[in-house]
Amino acid sequence: MRAFDPDCQRCSRISAYLLEVRTRYPDYHARPVPAFGAGKPQLLIVGLAPGLHGANATGRPFTGDFAGILLYQTLYRYGFSNQATATDAADGLRLHNCRITNAVKCLPPDNKPTGEEINNCNDYLRAELNGFGAGLIILALGRIAHNAVLKALGSRQADYPFAHGHSHQLDNRCWLVDSYHCSRYNTQTRRLTEKMFHEVFDTILELQAKTGN
Repeated sequence: MRAFDPDCQRCSRISAYLLEVRTRYPDYHARPVPAFGAGKPQLLIVGLAPGLHGANATGRPFTGDFAGILLYQTLYRYGFSNQATATDAADGLRLHNCRITNAVKCLPPDNKPTGEEINNCNDYLRAELNGFGAGLIILALGRIAHNAVLKALGSRQADYPFAHGHSHQLDNRCWLVDSYHCSRYNTQTRRLTEKMFHEVFDTILELQAKTGN
């Protein structure tokens, strides 16, 4: 099990790519992106990986890119943040009882990590999850995040298939809630609408009431 390493270079393909990115964009963060938010959250949101001009640039998950627009607006609407926008790491944003991380901590080429890269990063996600108590609600944004959470917790994917809007109780310890990723592609094609995303958060609030969080 490994705690987050800001200097991790376990994935040679990603490390080489980040070196190129730092050359093209010298002001970008362009290295592993740490989790952001409450140290002992009631809600943990797990995304896929940093975006080139988003978290990879700002050093904070879902900050500065299109995918963060719907996410942070929704977090504010449901009382998990103090503001509805996330533009840079110094914008004053604070999360309430919520934390955001990624299944893969670094920007992969073409935003597509390989299976090996996802597995390399799973130790970091496992360490994060083991630091939280029972009753945690985990929101997985997309199938890759869903599967990464199950792997980190030692749960079989066949027992908990990904399905948008579904919730899964994992070994009486925590809940896993699924949503399509709030990417530009998904929102512009209407695969994920604002209403659908809000319904996911309605489910999260219901689970919070059920678990007493």
